[in-house]
Amino acid sequence: MPVNRRQFLTYALGLPISAYISGAVANVSNDGSVEPDLIETLISRAHVPRHSDEVWVLIDDKEASLSIYRGNARLERFAPVSLGRAGAKTQRLRGSNVTPLGEFRINRFNYASKWHIFVGVDYPTPAHARMALANGVYSQQDYDDYFAYYRRYGAPPQDTVLGGAIGVHGLGDADPDVHAKYHWTQGCVALTNTQIERMVKLVDVGTRVVIR
Repeated sequence: MPVNRRQFLTYALGLPISAYISGAVANVSNDGSVEPDLIETLISRAHVPRHSDEVWVLIDDKEASLSIYRGNARLERFAPVSLGRAGAKTQRLRGSNVTPLGEFRINRFNYASKWHIFVGVDYPTPAHARMALANGVYSQQDYDDYFAYYRRYGAPPQDTVLGGAIGVHGLGDADPDVHAKYHWTQGCVALTNTQIERMVKLVDVGTRVVIR
């Protein structure tokens, strides 16, 4: 049976595959009750375009691909793309090298990035904050501070335990041969420089990005 890029990394690190599978549909909260995985619930319906003319982005961890759609019509597909070296999961912690799954919006562009071009998304979203509270990762004070920051600045804080600075970027001076074979990022999604140049011609601030 062929081994995909994610499975290869799992085998190479000598870790159980379950450590990199984010398909759990529930989490256990501090009081022992079972909380539904809010991000998984959102992802399950995020592939449906909001309207027939919506331009949106779908990043598929299993396929190691990034597709850009207008409604249901695919405009571009890039593969392979690279995600976090420690996998893709619904809950990410700062420094974990995990790509967060979920539904996001593009909120910034950096054309002077060391990665050639950086397209930032609004991680951690309110849904990620809510799940962090339910799982005991956020205290109630952390949760309140998150929303206080969001209300004040119109964007999520980037320095909490959930981390930040997540987006889609090019390679810059990174090794294209490594990119072609492995998931190597600290949590972002990496394209080639040519691919990110094409992507930014099709998307804008507010474009929806689904990572599943």
